Amino acid sequence: MIDVQNLTKYYDDFCAVDGISLTTQPGEILGLLGPNGAGKTTILRMLTGFFSPTSGRIRVNDLEMPKDTLKIKALMGYLPESAPLYHNMLVYDYLDYVARLKGLIRPAEKEKRFRQLSRLCGLSAIMGKPIATLSKGLKQRVGLAHAMMTDPDILILDEPTSGLDPNQIADIRDIIRGIGKEKTIIFSTHILSEAEATCDRIAIINQGKKVVDDATENLKQHARTASFIRLGVTGTDAAQATARLKQLDPELDITPAETLADTVILEIRTKDNRDIRADLYLTIKETDWVITELSLESQALEQIFQELTRGGE
Repeated sequence: MIDVQNLTKYYDDFCAVDGISLTTQPGEILGLLGPNGAGKTTILRMLTGFFSPTSGRIRVNDLEMPKDTLKIKALMGYLPESAPLYHNMLVYDYLDYVARLKGLIRPAEKEKRFRQLSRLCGLSAIMGKPIATLSKGLKQRVGLAHAMMTDPDILILDEPTSGLDPNQIADIRDIIRGIGKEKTIIFSTHILSEAEATCDRIAIINQGKKVVDDATENLKQHARTASFIRLGVTGTDAAQATARLKQLDPELDITPAETLADTVILEIRTKDNRDIRADLYLTIKETDWVITELSLESQALEQIFQELTRGGE
């Protein structure tokens, strides 16, 4: 559906997007995840034809920018972070205005589309209300209806849940999931839980570069397997404990985590992520040490995200 190769964008000497390549399939929800300033919005603006890339290629359904920009825009609905609404208009009047701008002139066709969008975006109760009186969550719903007016094949959403409360976030998430059953959706966010709960695939962007691009389930599985054993013992120090445990397996990766009062805390990793707690217990049982903690810790997906986006290599 979308094929992006080596996309780069410079602002004078500043490289905002550095050689990004992405592809999406029909019916896929792709999340662009990264901290503020990572380059997510710039990528979306190039995909929608608002910005021209410094270099790289954008193809959509065998169409290519810039020569087919208008045809590509006709396939897309775009909701920027701040929905472009006229606050002095009623919701119905605003959607009617958008429909006429987009060529929906016939009354029967327009009313049918309004009913569909009202049901899908939950607008039935607010059609007669001024946009200025709506909460931010309801304004986002109106913005989604705007983006979807012509039933586009591709939906581009920039931070669609930014500034919303938890209930509003859940509502927008449900709408995106419903739409994503039939359309290709790309949306940006800096909130990991949003991408994890909504996306089929996640691409993590940091400092203009893509650092991860994988199925959400694969990333979750990686987080689960990147586990370690947390061991707390008293009656020894970190160096002595490490030397003793290395006798069990010289390839153990043992890292002193902290010392609490007289308790030494160690993080222990094996090459193949084996659970060796029983072996550790039997080894320590031969000493006069006392075990205060022995647990298997799974690395959270959020920890992986933080490690990838803190800067550096």
